[in-house]
Amino acid sequence: MVHGITFVLGILGNGLVMMTRRVTFICYVNLALADLSFIATLPFLIVSMAKEQWFFGWFLCKLIYIVVDMNLYGSIFLITLIALDCCICVQHPVWAQNHRTIGLAKRVIIGLWILALVLTLPVTIFITTVKDEEEKIYCLFYCSDIIEEGMKVMIPVSIACTIIWFVIGFSIPVSIITICYGVIAANVRKKPVTLYESSLLSQFTFFLCWFSFHLVALLTVVWVREMMNGKYLILLILFNLVKSLAALNSCLNPILYFFVGQNFQKRLMYYLP
Repeated sequence: MVHGITFVLGILGNGLVMMTRRVTFICYVNLALADLSFIATLPFLIVSMAKEQWFFGWFLCKLIYIVVDMNLYGSIFLITLIALDCCICVQHPVWAQNHRTIGLAKRVIIGLWILALVLTLPVTIFITTVKDEEEKIYCLFYCSDIIEEGMKVMIPVSIACTIIWFVIGFSIPVSIITICYGVIAANVRKKPVTLYESSLLSQFTFFLCWFSFHLVALLTVVWVREMMNGKYLILLILFNLVKSLAALNSCLNPILYFFVGQNFQKRLMYYLP
C-alpha cells in the first residue's frame, strides 16, 4: 500500500519538477530523474512482494535492482550536492556568481552518477533469478548451488555492501549536509531564504526516512548468522517497513523542493491547464 501511494505521488510530483527549466534547478531536475527512475521500479517490486516470487525474468531482475540501487545512491548524492550548492552561494556569493555554471554543474552531476553506477557493481554481479524446489522463482543475491560455499561469499559481500552504503550513502552525506546548513544558518539568519528552507526541510525528511533503514540494515548484517538459525526474525519484518519509509522519500522530494516556496501558485497555474 505504501509503495503504491509512493508510486502515484512520486510520478506526479517529480513530473512537475522536471518541467522547471531554470538553470538554478538543474540539480532538482536530476534529483527528479533519479526519483522517477526509482519510482518506475515500484510496480515490479510491489507485485513481487505481494506474490512472494519473481515473474519478470532474469533480465528485469538485474535491471530493476541496478536501477533501484543506482538511483537511490544518485538521489542521496544529489541531495548532498544541493546542500553544498546552497552553502557555497551563501558563503562565497562572488565566486558562485562567476564560476557556478551549467557546465560545471553537469560535470559534477555526471561524476556523481558514475560513482553511483560503480557502487551498484555488487548487484550487477550477484543478483539473479533462482528457482526453488516448488518451482517458484526469486530475484536475489546468489553465487553457488552449494549453500555452504554460497554463504562464504554472500555473507561477507552483504556485510561489505551494507557498510559501504551506510558510510558513503548516509554518514558522509549527513555530515556534509549538517556542516553546510550550519554555515547557512550562521550567515542568512533573517534574510529571505525560501529555497534554503525547503532544502533544509528535505534534508530533515531524508534523515528521518533513511536513518531507520540503515539502522535495521546494520543490525541485520550483525546478526545475519543468528537470523539464519531462526533468531531475530522480527528484523525481517522491520526491514520491509523501513524500506517502505525510505521509498517514501522519493515522492517527498518534489513536494519539498517544488511545492514549498513563494512562487508555488504561479508555477501551478502555469503548468496545469
